[in-house]
Amino acid sequence: MSEDLLHQIARCVEVGKSDAQAKYPPAMAGQPGVSELVQQALDQAVPAERILKEGLTAGMSTIGVKFRNNEVFVPEVLMAARAMHKGMAKLRAVFVDDSMPSRGTIVMGTVEGDMHDIGKNLVCMMLEGAGWKVVDLGVDCAPQKFADAVRQHPGCAVGLSALLTTTMVNMKPTIEAIQTAQPDTVVLVGGAPVTGDFARQVGASGFAPDPQGAIELLEQLLTAA
Repeated sequence: MSEDLLHQIARCVEVGKSDAQAKYPPAMAGQPGVSELVQQALDQAVPAERILKEGLTAGMSTIGVKFRNNEVFVPEVLMAARAMHKGMAKLRAVFVDDSMPSRGTIVMGTVEGDMHDIGKNLVCMMLEGAGWKVVDLGVDCAPQKFADAVRQHPGCAVGLSALLTTTMVNMKPTIEAIQTAQPDTVVLVGGAPVTGDFARQVGASGFAPDPQGAIELLEQLLTAA
């Protein structure tokens, strides 16, 4: 019974059905959404950790793979993230003292001189949906801002974003500042002009071309560590 309910939660996240009042998707109008189904699972004593992993995270993982494969686009990802957040709100009320299980912490930001944040925001939402605690520094972040953040969050990973060829060069001094502050910090880079070769040139731990790739790469790097 609980498996069916968790599958329903995952499916509702995938299609962006946040709650019963949501008009999207039209075919599910009036039906329970993530919010109601998560509450139902909690009422049936399904462990919150299972709801998070087998319901919310599973749904976001599916939409992440579809986004990577160009089967869905940004609006669908945003709707899925909105639905996921509805469920997370229910789960946060269950965990005491902010003890929600987490895969780890990642500091995210767009490098200095770059004001673009759509790609970064998508990655942030996908990472949170996958169980990561995300510290979003925003846009136009100087190297020192990243360095300060890694000191404040020991053991965190870092994600750097750039959309312009003129700003991607700022990744190298940023990575140097991060490594000076906290050696061996895992640093991922991404953005439209960024490539795997460039990532190696600037000393990054890895490069991901899309949000799902970032999640998978993080797990590979941290497991290897």
